[in-house]
Amino acid sequence: MDFGIVLQTDPPASRVVHLAQLAEQYGFSTAWTFDSHLLWEEPYVIHSQILATTHRIKVGPFVTNPATRDWTLTASVFATLNEMYGNRTICGIGRGDSAVRVTNGRPASLATLRESIHVIRELANSRSVEYNGSTLRFPWSEGSELEVWVAAYGPQALKLAGEVGDGFILQLADLDVAEWMIGAVRQAAADAGRDPAAVKICVAAPMYIGTDVEHMRDQTRWFGGMVGNHVADIVTRYGDQGGAVPRALTDYIAGREGYDYNQHGRAGNAHAAFVPDEIVDRFCVLGTAEQHVEKLLALKALGVDQFAGYLQHDNKEETLRVYGETVIPAVSARQAAKV
Repeated sequence: MDFGIVLQTDPPASRVVHLAQLAEQYGFSTAWTFDSHLLWEEPYVIHSQILATTHRIKVGPFVTNPATRDWTLTASVFATLNEMYGNRTICGIGRGDSAVRVTNGRPASLATLRESIHVIRELANSRSVEYNGSTLRFPWSEGSELEVWVAAYGPQALKLAGEVGDGFILQLADLDVAEWMIGAVRQAAADAGRDPAAVKICVAAPMYIGTDVEHMRDQTRWFGGMVGNHVADIVTRYGDQGGAVPRALTDYIAGREGYDYNQHGRAGNAHAAFVPDEIVDRFCVLGTAEQHVEKLLALKALGVDQFAGYLQHDNKEETLRVYGETVIPAVSARQAAKV
């Protein structure tokens, strides 16, 4: 298992760059950032600065979408960053949430998402692709490499991730839900004739090192509200009965009344008050270093290849330090002992 961080691109951008630098020093492999150009600063500009001031960490959006950005432009950004800094980019992509909803837009269809993944991946890997009736290729790009990881929750999106994704992004760390979703992605990959193990699995959730349980919950309750946006869409489409979606994922949104995207992903989000403590504990990774190690090993046992920790709370540097000095080495050591 390797480790990533997930950052909002709040100003000052230098702070985001600094956290990515710390993450590299502490052994994290990837610095992901939100991609909502109205709510936060433009991530790709900041990605360039991160790459310029680090040596090995990869950068990518968590996640971009096919609705607010031209696909060929997105691919060009990755190919350009790869030419400038080596192949150190990765693309997380989904149908679209905050980036489209703040302009009263709609998430992309799964068919559009599927097509955009193909176009972005081919162009950003220095290959030609058919797009809008033309054969396109970046004449200046040679040797660029980009993996595209698909964020998904619902049954059909999970199927798509298994069929075409280089990786699958699950934005919650509930063990029961993770087992169900990873199983669905692996099965879809197998049904499509792919090696299920070739689809990398990333679980992302707030990580907070501490002992004050109530404070940690208050600092990370926003995450249940954010996940609730996606769950509400799934329930609207599939209903809350019949087993299409685990009850552990759907029951908690019964008290959800509304959501203010201006508070999206922020500690103290007033629109996340409906999220019960149990969901916070299940969806996030909270507590002492040993508690983190135990949950991470449980996720690893389910097939998780990367844990990406959100740092939208008041304990960023200390959490990174404890991960670098204690959690990551402990997870690595216990994994090695089992080999």
